[in-house]
Amino acid sequence: MPAAHVIVLRHLWVLRKGRPWNLAVNGVFEPFLYLMSIGVGIGQLIDGGGGAVAYAAFVAPALLATSAMNSAIAETTGAVWWRLRFEKFYDAIITTPLTVRDIAYGEIAASVLRSTLSAACFLIVIAAFGMVHSWWALLALPACMLIAYAFSAAGMAAITVIREFHHQQYLQLFMLPMFLFATTFYPLSVYPAAIRPVVAALPLYQSIELLRGLTTGHLHPGMLIAVAYLLAMAALGSWLATRRLSHLLLP
Repeated sequence: MPAAHVIVLRHLWVLRKGRPWNLAVNGVFEPFLYLMSIGVGIGQLIDGGGGAVAYAAFVAPALLATSAMNSAIAETTGAVWWRLRFEKFYDAIITTPLTVRDIAYGEIAASVLRSTLSAACFLIVIAAFGMVHSWWALLALPACMLIAYAFSAAGMAAITVIREFHHQQYLQLFMLPMFLFATTFYPLSVYPAAIRPVVAALPLYQSIELLRGLTTGHLHPGMLIAVAYLLAMAALGSWLATRRLSHLLLP
C-alpha cells in the first residue's frame, strides 16, 4: 500500500479543521456510563457493598474492547458509505495514481487511528479509577489497535454491500446482541457447554479475552488465540474490502 498514507493524511487534515476532541468524548461517554451504572452500581451488590472495584475491573476491559469495536465500525460504515455511495469521492480518487488497494487500506488505517485514540482515552479513565491491576496493561493500547484493525477491516468490507444508508441498522442486529452476550458482563462459564463454542467464536469475545487478560494480569494461552483470530479477521476483511471496492469502482 505505497500511497495509502495519502488517504490518512487527508482525513487528518479534515479532522484538524473540525473538532478532534469529539472522538475522545464519543469514545468515552457511552462506555463510561455502562461502567458506572453496571460495573460500579451492580458491582456494589455483587461484591457485598464495599468492593465494587473487583467487578468493575472485570467489566472495564470488556467496555474498552467495545469502545474500540464501536468506534471502528462507526468510522467505516458512516462516512465511508457517504463517500462511496453519495459523494462518489472514490470515483474521483481512482482517476489519480492511487489504486483501489490504497483507498481500502487508507480508510482502514484512518479508522484504526481514530478508534485507537478513543480507546486510549477510555483506557486512561479506567486506569485513573483503579480498574487496571497489572503492568501488562501497557500492551492494552496495541491490543486496542489490533481490535480496531480487525473491526475496521470488517466494517469496510460490510459497507461495500450496503446500498441504502438506513440498511446500516441491520449491522446492529449483530452488534448489539454480541455486545450483550460476548461475556461483557459475566464469564463464559455461565453458558451451557453447548453454547460456549458459539460465544467463543464471536470477535468481541476474543477482543474481551485479550484485554481482560492484560488489564487483570491473568495471562493465558487463549490470549494468543485471540491475537491470531483478530489478525485473521483483519486480513480477511481487508481482502474482501479491496475485492468489493474493485468491483464497484473499476469498469
